[in-house]
Amino acid sequence: MISVLLVDDHETVRLGVSAFLSTQDDLMVVGEASNGKDGVSKALSLKPDIILMDLVMDGMNGIEATRDILSQWRDAKVIIVTSFLDNEKLRPALEAGAKSYVLKTSTAMQIADAIRKTAQGMSVLDEKVQTQMISAFQTDEPLHHTLTNREKEILKWMSEGKTNQQIAEQLFITIKTVKTHVSHILSKLDVADRTQAVVYAYQQELFKE
Repeated sequence: MISVLLVDDHETVRLGVSAFLSTQDDLMVVGEASNGKDGVSKALSLKPDIILMDLVMDGMNGIEATRDILSQWRDAKVIIVTSFLDNEKLRPALEAGAKSYVLKTSTAMQIADAIRKTAQGMSVLDEKVQTQMISAFQTDEPLHHTLTNREKEILKWMSEGKTNQQIAEQLFITIKTVKTHVSHILSKLDVADRTQAVVYAYQQELFKE
């Protein structure tokens, strides 16, 4: 069972999402918060598998709340759910540590699917989000040219949503080795986390069929 905390300042949104998730056998809402500050408190006390975080709220916004949660609980998995697509909000949200980013225009089933994938360690970015993020990662010098063949191989698996465990099993190497390669990839691409590395790969069309 995947436990979920809802953080959104609109009661109707919380009620709607909660009602749908309650129909899913593998998902369970364990708490709700109407603002960022309360969301941080409940996230740290309940330790849910997934935190569905609204981006724009009075007082402490979703970016600040996400950053605060992860500063105290590094393993927290936050999914930003918002109607905003501008880079001024997108990039800070990802840099704050959000694992996934979906739009409120997504269907209830798409949000449920994002919850499941994020709980498994994957990063989910709405297609519109991927397109919008391209400009934020544009660069004159192609940073991926510094990647080794093994690092490119691992980045490809990351882009397909594979976890470190799955990559290790696929390449017959240890998880520790995978983590080392991932760390080198993030450093060479000048990104903060796996999600940004995947966005970079999409932007550069590194693995386009």
